[in-house]
Amino acid sequence: QVQFVESGGGMVQPGGSLTLSCTASGAYFEFYDMDWYLQAPGTQRELVASFSRFYTTNYTDSVKGRFTISRDNAKRTVYLQMNSLKPEDTAVYYCNARDFRGTPAVFPWGRGTQVIVSS
Repeated sequence: QVQFVESGGGMVQPGGSLTLSCTASGAYFEFYDMDWYLQAPGTQRELVASFSRFYTTNYTDSVKGRFTISRDNAKRTVYLQMNSLKPEDTAVYYCNARDFRGTPAVFPWGRGTQVIVSS
């Protein structure tokens, strides 16, 4: 069973930057599309960014131009570089995998990493 460990969160002032990491256990990481999600207090988890196994990327409109997703298959790790952070980016961030059929979140969720953007 694949497990995810997210890290890199913290508290930052508006306009600041953070880089999140998500490392997966298990094999065949390179065969999955990888997604970052966020869950703000009192809301449902939502997709933020995707990095496919074909090295294409997609972002939700609210983070385009500010966030960059990348992956290192040798390290079984996906990253989320977050720049120009805004208070509304405050959330717990999670990663998960999407299979070849496009089914999202095919493995159990990790604990996530908390991001707080506040002055």
